[in-house]
This record gives sequence, C-alpha cells and structure tokens, in this order.
Amino acid sequence: MNNLTLKIEEIQAISNGSHGDLFSVLGLHTEKIDKKEKLVVRVFRPDAKSVRVMPDKGKAVELTRASETGLFEHVFSRRKNRFEYTLEITPYEGDIYTIEDPYRFGPMLTDYDLQLWGEGNHHFAYEMMGAHLKTVDGVSGVHFVVCAPSASRVSVIGSFNNWDGRVHGMRKYPDQGIWETFIPHVTKGDLYKFEIKTHPGQAPAKKADPYARFSELRPGTASKVWNDTYDWNDGDWVDHRDTNQHHDKPISIYEIHAGSWKRKVGEDPGFLSYRELADDLVPYLQEMNFTHVELMPIAEHPYDPSWGYQITGYFAPTSRFGKPEDFKYFIDRCHQAGIGVILDWVPAHFTKDDHGLRRFDGTALYEHEDPRLGEHKDWGTNIFNFGRTEVLNFLISNAIFWIKEFHIDGLRVDAVASMLYLDYSREDGEWVPNEYGGRENLQAIHFLRRFNEVLHDYYPGVLTFAEESTSWQGVSRPTSSGGLGFDFKWNMGWMNDSLDYMQKDPIYRKYHQDQLSFSLIYAFSEQFILPLSHDEVVHMKQSLLSKMPGDDWQKFANLRLLYTYMFGHPGKKLLFMGGEFAQWSEWSEQHSIDWHLLQWENHKGIQNLVKDLNGIYRGEPAMHQVDFSWEGFEWIDISDADNSMLSFIRKGKDPDDYLVFLLNFTPTLHQQYKFGVPEAREYEVVLNSDSAYYGGSNAGPNVIKGQDGAWHSQPANITVTVPPLAGVILKPKK
Repeated sequence: MNNLTLKIEEIQAISNGSHGDLFSVLGLHTEKIDKKEKLVVRVFRPDAKSVRVMPDKGKAVELTRASETGLFEHVFSRRKNRFEYTLEITPYEGDIYTIEDPYRFGPMLTDYDLQLWGEGNHHFAYEMMGAHLKTVDGVSGVHFVVCAPSASRVSVIGSFNNWDGRVHGMRKYPDQGIWETFIPHVTKGDLYKFEIKTHPGQAPAKKADPYARFSELRPGTASKVWNDTYDWNDGDWVDHRDTNQHHDKPISIYEIHAGSWKRKVGEDPGFLSYRELADDLVPYLQEMNFTHVELMPIAEHPYDPSWGYQITGYFAPTSRFGKPEDFKYFIDRCHQAGIGVILDWVPAHFTKDDHGLRRFDGTALYEHEDPRLGEHKDWGTNIFNFGRTEVLNFLISNAIFWIKEFHIDGLRVDAVASMLYLDYSREDGEWVPNEYGGRENLQAIHFLRRFNEVLHDYYPGVLTFAEESTSWQGVSRPTSSGGLGFDFKWNMGWMNDSLDYMQKDPIYRKYHQDQLSFSLIYAFSEQFILPLSHDEVVHMKQSLLSKMPGDDWQKFANLRLLYTYMFGHPGKKLLFMGGEFAQWSEWSEQHSIDWHLLQWENHKGIQNLVKDLNGIYRGEPAMHQVDFSWEGFEWIDISDADNSMLSFIRKGKDPDDYLVFLLNFTPTLHQQYKFGVPEAREYEVVLNSDSAYYGGSNAGPNVIKGQDGAWHSQPANITVTVPPLAGVILKPKK
C-alpha cells in the first residue's frame, strides 16, 4: 500500500463515506503532481483484491492500493491525453470481472432541464429524475438523478454494489440541489435506493427513489430499475376522449379497490393481477353499463389498510398486482371496451415511512418544518409544502405522468378541503395563519389552480375531480374567473342529506322533506358528481343496505328508491363496489366483496336495477345532457311532505326530450295519485323500481294517459297508482 497523491483526510473521507464530491477525485483526472500536469486514475472498490486499468489503446496497468478499504490509484508518467478505459477487478472471492468506470462519465443534464427545475416549471420532471436506462458512448447503464439540496453526500446503493454507499457517489448541481450519476452495467429489475448523508455523526438515510417507476413488493422498500415497453391499442378512445367525456355526456363511475373487488379463492391474499382484473372487471363494467371505473390509489404504498392513500412511490403502480406494463394492459382493455379510467390521486399528504419522502435530505424537503403546517394528526401523515419548487415539479409532473404514460382519463384529487384550509381539523393554536392573517392555504390554492391549468392545457379531454366537502366557491369554475379549475366537484352535501333522510323511519320523513329538496338550491353552483363512495360504507357506518330502515323488504325497497332518486337528480354519478348488489356488510380491504349474495333474488334485483338505471341514464339525453343548469331540471311538486312524495322533470337539450320522475318515500301504496305533467299525452313507464324484476311487489302503472287540466303549475295531469317506497320514471310516447 502506498499513498501517492491524496492527503490522509481525503482518503479517510472516501473510506468512511463522508466525501461529498467523489467525482473530483475518482476516475481519470489531469492533476499537477510534482509541478507537472499528469494523468491520474483512482478507483474505490472495497470488494477488490486488485484493480487493473485496461486502456482502449496500450497495455493494461495495475493500480496501486492506496488504502486498506479499497482505494486504488495510478499516475501515468507518459500519457498526457485522456483516453477510454475499462477496469478489471480481481475480487477477494469469485471470478475476475471487467466493468466500466462510472466516474469517467461527465454531466448529462441539460441547462434547459435545470432551468425548468429551478423555476418549478418542469412539467415532465419524471423524464429527468429517477432511474433511466441509457446507452452512453456505447455503454449500457442507468442514469440516476435525485433532488437532495441539503445533503452533504448522495450515493446510489443497490444489488449491484452490495448496498455500499461509498462506491457510487453522485455529482451535485449546487444551484438546483440535484445529484446525478451514470452507472454502467446496471440493468432492468435491479434494486436500488439513494443513500443520503446529512449531518455529521448521523447515519445516512436510505431512501427509495421518489420518481421510481416500479418498487419491490412490501414489506420490501427498495426501488426497481424499470423501463416498460407496451404497444397501446386504444388510439380511437384517446383521440376522441374530449368528446367521450364531455360535460353533456353520461358519466357513471364504478369506484373500486383493486385488492378487494374480487379475490382468488383459497389463496392468501389472492389478489387478482392487473391482467386478471382486466379479464373479469372490464366485461362486468360493460354488462352493468358503467361509463367509467375509478381506482382507489394505485401508486405504491407500504400499508394495505391505508387503501393506497399513504403513498411512498408516486410514479410506481403498486407491485401487489403486477408490473407497470400489466397495469397499462388493464387500462388499454378498458379503453377498447369504451370504459374511461379515473385514478385517485393524493397530493395533499404522504406517509411518514422512513424510506419515503419524509425529511428526505435530512430536512423538510417535501413537507413543512413546522408541524402546525406539515403534519396531519388525523391521518399520521405529512403535508406537502406547496410553496417549494421541488414539490411543484414533483406533483404536477406526477399528474402528467399518469396521463401521458398510462393514458389515465381523469384524476380524482383526494382531500382537497384539507389542502384549502390551514386550520383543517385543528384547534386554536395548532395552526399558522397565512400572510394576511387568514385561514386559507394560499400556496395550496395556487398549486391546485396551476395543476388544473397545466393538465387541461396539455390534455384538454382529461377530467379532474375534487373531493371537496366545504362551501368553497368556484371549485369547478375556470381559474380565469377565480375558480380552482376542476371539471367536477363531489357533492358531499347531497350525499350527507340523502343518506341522513333515507335512514329515517318513513313515518318521520314528512318532517324532513327539505333534506331532499335543499340540494337543488345549490345544485348548479358547481359541476357536481353525486358520490356514494367507499367512505360511506366503512368505519362502523354500515353498508348502504344496512343503513336503510325497516324489515328486509323495506330495506331493499328503500335502497332501490335511493338509487332511482340519485340517477334522476342533476349531476354525474358514482357508486362504490358492492353497492350495486346491496352488500350487507361494511367494506373491508382484507377480503373480496360478497359476490355470493347474487344467488338471492333481492340482491340480484338491485343489480338489475343499477344496470337498467345506467342504461337509461346513458340512453336518455334528458338524464345527462343538461346537468349543470336549471334548463335541465324542473320541480313538479315538492310540497307533498305529508305523503313524502317528490315529482320533477329532467330535460335534454331538445324540448321533446324529457322524463318525469315520481318518488314515493313511504311504504304506502297510493291508488289514485294525481300530479302535473307537461303534456296531455300517453306516457310509458321507463322504469319502476318496484318491479318484480328488481325484487319489488310489482305495483304501479304501465302506460298512462295524460289529461288536460292544469295541475302543479303544469298544463296537464296524470292520475296513477304509486307503488310503495319506489321511484317511477315516465317518458312521453312518440
């Protein structure tokens, strides 16, 4: 061993992993030695017994060991010009192998990328950050890039270097806080992390790649080098997405949790793969006439009971169900069947797991340092700091990633209310006001507007949905008029009022008629989705069927009535899995929904009803064309509280396209019930939720003739038999 050129302090820093700029010492360099310019090559390989440099021209040269830890060096006395070379490693154990030296490759990031990153405008940051398979100067390997501004040293560790952070140090761009390196010979499927050295005396953190395209299956936490190739066959759907998903088109969403929609019997956990899900779910969506499927968060997450809402891998489809290309296959199959795919997206908060984003570079890089701003106590998560350019680059490029790379048709943004308000779920003294003393999170508001602007600019046909439960104005209005820019907002008020009303014993409903009519006061203030989502059937809230009052017959009848009312009410529709066949038990992510219930006629009847409601909703313009203005809705009568009856008209753009809804929220059969209609003509029954086909008593009308004579401010009237706890839809006969 002979220390030729380096000071002992520098050798120690290399050996103990504290050196922050290995590119300045390792590899091939021109240095002044003994007052002369000379070429020197240095290699750090802890596994090496000896190392030889193999120049592209000339003889091999054995390096001198400069430290016991694996630092080797050679000074060339005659060579003056740089040259290409490889390294021949003789390990302590195993066969001799030859590698390319990662420290001979120069910087690879462009000034344009760095400029966009620094501005917070790198909308395609995922194409720069993370791990990318590349060929550089004829050498295959992986280009690694990560952001860690406060780190003193960052290395790539993985299965290719025995997870030793001293081997593959990264080059830092100080102005942007970015680190990069190109490592030859690393291939698809290799496991890796970033080892991040922060404060002296502290052990380095081992972090998964925030931009990783794939991860190992939990409980493993490493990222995987991945570069999937997939040949899409959904060009027709994508090309016409802006018309398929327009606001005047039917949107009926089936919300699912991929891990518990259906499981394989006798296997634990028995998850369906993405491809198996495509084979089973896509035909079911078609059979049930849904227009879209919404997946609860599919990004990589470590804890199954979080349902995917506490994410560590924002750019990686979870490995629970297969590979990224398998997920693309699922989406492709949906599109070929005419089904849109909506993804739950979680930009509000992230999990605190050690390998994730939390204190990524030893500081609050993605979150706030102050827990009053950076921590969700309710969920045990960290809140993104929307004022940081690193966060803007990360989240906006992530949204674009799912749309560009996976052809996702829409993003449902989770927990928007928690983003808008600094005092969300906080007591006095637990939150920090904004710069004007208010409770609004100005940085989050800017982010949400920017997210919607950028997304709709690149992809006009893609939809965004806000899960927003407050009275914030303009959620689904354009940012140009002061709105947040979403296409749709979840109507949580309608959901709460409707479920609260339906849970009441019918004898008391006459005192709460306003709970059904109140939603029409604000129904057109936003572009609403009517959600009966997973949140309403968990955590001791009971299933939708179990919420209904009365005996079993009344429970099923009430649920059929609720669905008929929901489909008649202005707004697009969303129903969580299991609701379409009246699951008795609450949903649990630990097992499949209760498909066996379909052997019973009552459950099969509910499924038939949902299928037919979807079919009518899609086929009748009056049900979907004019969802967001009074031109599409007209009350007939909301005053008959004593009988708990409602009647209204839904209208299409064509005046001749209209449907009449009559809803009876009591178990009383009305033999001669008179109400107003627009015309004295024959009306056919498009749907009667009391039909025996749906599990009902088969009471009610078939074809009815309207009579002249004003009633309920309508020019004509009808007298009908109204079935108990049922909804009837009438259509004028052509």
